[in-house]
Amino acid sequence: MSENKITLGKTLRDARIAKGFTLDDLQQTTKIQKRYLIAIEDQNFDELPGDFYVRAFIKQYADMVDLDGAELLKQFDSALPSTQTQEYVDKVNENNPETRSQQRKVDDRYVKLRRTIPVIGIVIVVLVVLVGIWVAASHNGSNTKKDNVDSSSVSVSGSSNKSSSSSSKSSSTSSKSSSKKAKTPSFKQLSTTTSGSTWEMKNASSKPKVALSASSSAWVAVSVGGATTWQGTLSSATSHTMNIPSSATSVTFKFGNAPATKVKVDGKTFDFTSATATSSATSSSTSDTTTTTTRSSTSATTTSQVQTVTLEFK
Repeated sequence: MSENKITLGKTLRDARIAKGFTLDDLQQTTKIQKRYLIAIEDQNFDELPGDFYVRAFIKQYADMVDLDGAELLKQFDSALPSTQTQEYVDKVNENNPETRSQQRKVDDRYVKLRRTIPVIGIVIVVLVVLVGIWVAASHNGSNTKKDNVDSSSVSVSGSSNKSSSSSSKSSSTSSKSSSKKAKTPSFKQLSTTTSGSTWEMKNASSKPKVALSASSSAWVAVSVGGATTWQGTLSSATSHTMNIPSSATSVTFKFGNAPATKVKVDGKTFDFTSATATSSATSSSTSDTTTTTTRSSTSATTTSQVQTVTLEFK
């Protein structure tokens, strides 16, 4: 085992201990299995799933303990598996959200085109019918007396105006009805525990926009598909905005100071704290033994400052 490998493992382990994280805490936050975390600290890179995951897991580990993951990889590059293997290249391409996003855009355009064609067909049929009525009315009017022609003209004109007015009102009513029926984002609580909750969001956009802010100092980590995409400490003077990939079915938030943290998704406030508060109140109303257990659990959660909130997109 080379000196670089020993130094890399020790650097990560020391940083974790300095932050007060256990391997279990790190597993919960990064979604990396504990045995892989141990393998990284012990430099047993062969136990990881592949060359791609060696660098990906090390960077995620380093970022979580406030080390510069990219700089650490660069510093110990010679001690890590090569990035030029076909396995690494294939894995990078597989995890590239742009490739999936482009395919999704093509599919969306095809669906919109299929929906538009029937509408165009209906409009053409309506126009043909109206023209036919007008031609028939004009032809019949030419075979009557002048007075009848004038009367017919007035009648047709009145009918046309009424039809136009009715069509206009119908269009306006349809537009208002469509506007009222426009689906807006909504949140629904699925489950809750003393350490967090799971929610469902309906009618989210294809790439949900997440806006994070805080009224005081609050640490936040955001994970998509089991990988941390952003983490940092917010304050009343700072905020962070990000878009969730269109391929994602859920997003997981880790809050260090949940009451001070505010989350908006597609511009709509996500009030996740009410569920946690309700859960804590319900748990604390049980027997003395259960109360003691709950307080102990709550104390542990407060100490680690980790609270999990998962939001699923429907």
